[in-house]
Amino acid sequence: MTAFLDRIRTRIVPALLTALGVAFLAAGLLSFTNPVVADPLPSATPSPIAAAPTPSPLITLPPIASAAPPSASPSIPADRVATRVRVAALKIDLPVIGQPEVSYPACNVAMYYQDSRLGQPGEGRATYIYAHARKGMFLPLLTQSKVTNGNKMLGMVVEVWTNDDQRFLYVITEVRRHVPTTSAFIAPFAVKTEQLWLQTSEGVGTMPKLQVVAEFLSQEAAPHAEANPVAKPVDCR
Repeated sequence: MTAFLDRIRTRIVPALLTALGVAFLAAGLLSFTNPVVADPLPSATPSPIAAAPTPSPLITLPPIASAAPPSASPSIPADRVATRVRVAALKIDLPVIGQPEVSYPACNVAMYYQDSRLGQPGEGRATYIYAHARKGMFLPLLTQSKVTNGNKMLGMVVEVWTNDDQRFLYVITEVRRHVPTTSAFIAPFAVKTEQLWLQTSEGVGTMPKLQVVAEFLSQEAAPHAEANPVAKPVDCR
């Protein structure tokens, strides 16, 4: 009897426990092999920040007109010409005219260079004004150019009036010294924006040239008398 109980304790019970364990393990594996289904995400409509399948249309602004060059404006008179130039910081203030004598520039005035590749104030091209490097004319430009290559002139304001009673303001941005006459007009002829070029000689004769370049600042109406001074050119050959 004792031997029989020992057999149950040592063989049958462990066998039963083993069988039960295998059964439980198999059942557990079956449950683990089934795909785990996560809780479904809320079926609410996605936030517009995360996704916007059909975004609302943006506000339509009226088309902005492209900036037309001043030369295209119908308000610019076809006969507009520069009539006065002033650099207050250098005490330059001269009437401006077309050169009366082709062979030699006049004195006591400044002159605008006449060429189809250049323009008048407001036409969106380079306006080219020149005068002798003499007292009462453009001599202060030459004098200042000899001091630190004219750096003190940078930032000075140049005023130009026209015969249709307009005043244009420009600011000096560049001083070009020792420019050969043969190449003096290459750069201004290529200008496609509103600019002002001032020129004077660097000595007796025609070579070389001093050029002062100024960029456009603003335009405003001016009194007629202020814009149209009486020019008194003098033949100073």
